[in-house]
Amino acid sequence: MSVLTVQNISHGFGDRAIFEDVSFRLLKGEHVGFIGANGEGKSTFLNIITGKLVPDEGKVIWSNGVKVGYLDQHTTLTSGKTIRDVLRDAFENLYALEEKMLKIGDRMADVSGQELEKLLEEMGNIQDILESSGFYMIDAQIEEVANGLGLGAIGLDREVQDLSGGQRTKVLLAKLLLEKPTILLLDEPTNYLDAEHIEWLTKFLQEYENSFILISHDIEFLNKVVNIIYHVENRELTRYVGNYNDFVRLYEIKKEQQLNAYHRQQQEIAKLEDFIARNKARVATRGMANSRQKRLDKMELIEKPREKAKPTFFFKEARTPGRFIFTTQDLVIGYDKPLTKPLNICLERGQKVAVIGCNGLGKSTLLKTLLGLIPCYEGKIEHGDYVIPGYFEQELNSDNENTALEELWHEFPSYTQFEVRQALALAGLGNDRILSKMKVLSGGEQAKVRLSKLMQRECNVLILDEPTNHLDVDAKEELKKALKEFKGTILLVCHEPEFYQDWVTDVWSVEDWSNKIV
Repeated sequence: MSVLTVQNISHGFGDRAIFEDVSFRLLKGEHVGFIGANGEGKSTFLNIITGKLVPDEGKVIWSNGVKVGYLDQHTTLTSGKTIRDVLRDAFENLYALEEKMLKIGDRMADVSGQELEKLLEEMGNIQDILESSGFYMIDAQIEEVANGLGLGAIGLDREVQDLSGGQRTKVLLAKLLLEKPTILLLDEPTNYLDAEHIEWLTKFLQEYENSFILISHDIEFLNKVVNIIYHVENRELTRYVGNYNDFVRLYEIKKEQQLNAYHRQQQEIAKLEDFIARNKARVATRGMANSRQKRLDKMELIEKPREKAKPTFFFKEARTPGRFIFTTQDLVIGYDKPLTKPLNICLERGQKVAVIGCNGLGKSTLLKTLLGLIPCYEGKIEHGDYVIPGYFEQELNSDNENTALEELWHEFPSYTQFEVRQALALAGLGNDRILSKMKVLSGGEQAKVRLSKLMQRECNVLILDEPTNHLDVDAKEELKKALKEFKGTILLVCHEPEFYQDWVTDVWSVEDWSNKIV
């Protein structure tokens, strides 16, 4: 049974088409991976089917009674609420029923006879609903999901306004999973999750009885949880049965078949054109030439498969620094309170270090402190000689009105327009995206603009805070290659072991330094 049907959707922004005559169906129990390169319209599609965007053409049809849950990372949390309060909001309809039942109980003291029987029956019905919905196990459910996503370690009585961006995302995801919607829509849910919490979410989705649509660039995760792939490319949507690896195999076969068909047709066209050219002037053969011309005119041309332009990343290397990049003496990081024990660590020239650990333990704070962007809570940092850092920050202003071209040009005003366009194209941004405002670019496209800016500066130390978030598979592979080839020093915060484990020299876990119980 189809729970969602999308019929002949077309949509675009300005003169840029995102989808052309696209159709889609979601069957009961299907676990769908929705994949494609950055900027192809994956998040736009979710916004269309949830009604946040109205398509230019086509229809979106949901089955009756479907409850949709959408993990939207732009959702805000109400200040003053604790994590537990937000998670209990997932059951607000059940709490409302309990309140109604209590009011019925109060009324029963003042009535008798038929009215009393009617109230007893209504109370019994509500009681049955509460019991069948697991109302009296709500706290246990909250604890299970919260601990699975690492929120228990943070403390469920912590107020949400004190949480990091990654922690807020975990709270929103936990609330969504507790609501148990008929359809889950998940847009890159693993971006802020650590390995053990990805493992928990993997098991949850594997056992999830209802349908979900998942946008993700995490291949290992996709392979474990999906059984259908929808691939968006060149404004089209194609369905494949199986996981991501099955998709890759079938996609390559399809491309090869299309390329062979294109070449065969081109050979046939060449033969027809040659015959027409040689015979159209001769009276005896003019009829055959005209016949072949009609055949040529009616021929439906096969389009040559287009290769998607891959980004190319490289980092300019500055002069060689001294032996030590930085050395800390009893360094404690934090804002209004300390996040770590006193740290005595050093980063040496040529080291490539991955910084790992749960959200909220201070990974980003550590990077900013080492760069001098925020002061040490206690202790001090000594920087080595000739250290020239290049910094990739995790989060930027989401309301940036600059176009991608303006964003780069403002930072490098001496560049010609050709040089700016060339730099952005190298990072994988097409002409249509270069003139788009930063706030309308996808998360992956925004990351590519920021990486492009970083590539324009000479540096001997790269400080990277979650650079793989939102990047598509090709971009991640190219970035990994560039970091392997960089001869300088790297300090990288990343939650994807498969991205860094075969090239870093050291791994630092902030969990070993934290004041918190993890």
